[in-house]
Amino acid sequence: MLNQQDITKRIAELLLEAKAIKLSPDKPFQWSSGWLSPIYCDNRVALSYPDTRTFIKKTLAALIKKEYPDVQAVVGVATGGIAQGALVADLLELPFAYVRPEPKKHGMGNQIEGRLEKGQSVIIIEDLISTGGSSLKVVDVLREAEIEVAGMVAIFTYGFAVAENNFKEKNVKLSTVSNYNALIETALEHNYIDSSQLESLSAWRVAPETWGRN
Repeated sequence: MLNQQDITKRIAELLLEAKAIKLSPDKPFQWSSGWLSPIYCDNRVALSYPDTRTFIKKTLAALIKKEYPDVQAVVGVATGGIAQGALVADLLELPFAYVRPEPKKHGMGNQIEGRLEKGQSVIIIEDLISTGGSSLKVVDVLREAEIEVAGMVAIFTYGFAVAENNFKEKNVKLSTVSNYNALIETALEHNYIDSSQLESLSAWRVAPETWGRN
């Protein structure tokens, strides 16, 4: 039976194998924010691999059962958290809904898609946490609708200090099943990177807004 550390690294390994996460410290990617980054992450790619998505689904469900046992529904963050959230809700036999980035501009004008009740306790599922800004907007929408947010679970986090501060300010508990530190360790062990690239990869996590500008 895998312990938590093994699970965290196993998910990192699966994401690397699926090329859901790509590492390129020598030829960095550019994010929409303008930041240069040695990592590109699109966890939706993992959905194309049945064994990978099932392992992630079961790990997320086990985490929710352990840390949020009393939640009454699962809410996905559009769009990355919708598919994985629905898979987890099905496994837990809980209702599922998702939150749009903004209200629909036609029809009923919904921002919350699905049936949630006032006072209902929900767990939010996200695929990736960077700064936490867009994910936490979902919390605002749910709280405005008088829905109780028990916390948020995500597949992967970069572990930025700004994200940690943002979640603290919103008083939202965040739990993830893999993270940047585990990714770097796993990538080194499986030769996706070499030891000469570790310093640069570590420096990016500390100051992503200025990394690669020199």
